[in-house]
Amino acid sequence: MKNIDTVIFDLDGTLLDTIEDLTDSVNYILTKYNYPIRSIDEVRSFVGNGMRRLIELSAPNELAENVHENLFAELKEYYTAHSNIKTKLYLGILELLDYLKSNEYKTAIVSNKNHAAVCELKEIYFKDYIEIAIGQQEGIRHKPYADCVFSALQNLGCERENAVYIGDSEVDVKTAQNAGTACIAVSWGFRSRRELIEAGAEIIVDDTAEIIAILEKSRSSYTSPETV
Repeated sequence: MKNIDTVIFDLDGTLLDTIEDLTDSVNYILTKYNYPIRSIDEVRSFVGNGMRRLIELSAPNELAENVHENLFAELKEYYTAHSNIKTKLYLGILELLDYLKSNEYKTAIVSNKNHAAVCELKEIYFKDYIEIAIGQQEGIRHKPYADCVFSALQNLGCERENAVYIGDSEVDVKTAQNAGTACIAVSWGFRSRRELIEAGAEIIVDDTAEIIAILEKSRSSYTSPETV
């Protein structure tokens, strides 16, 4: 990584620990229709491909497509209104964001969570730090397609060669590959280190200090006499 000036984050499992609110929202919908509820571990394994896929995996398999669509609409509405009950920042995230802000990095969130909830959480936690937030919405293919990353880069006025994508899942690794950006995978999220390695992650970090060290090395490599 050289000349990185843009950092794009996944949201769930990367910046915020949202798993309890996601689980509670899923189980609220399932309980409403007398379907079996899901454990936190089950929901953790289901997240990453958007809320429509989350409710498809959580609900009984035999349901018709139109029923899944109705459940998705209800989940999206309920979760947006209850997205910050138990959600919390991961350790070291504010220190990382302070570093990025003080060093004038451009920043964005790209998530498969519905756009309204992404924007709401961005305003609650990151309005002083992160410039752009893009969630799942009509007209933009969700991750691992790179559409949302390209949209963020365009809005920021940045090039993909100068961007790094940071996430916690196989979807994020694939998204970075499809976008042609560098990638840092984090081990504190919703997937294990083994799953990240199997997904093709080449850089895996265990804390935010490691991210800062990588970015510092990138800056020093770019400005060193050997690279000028």
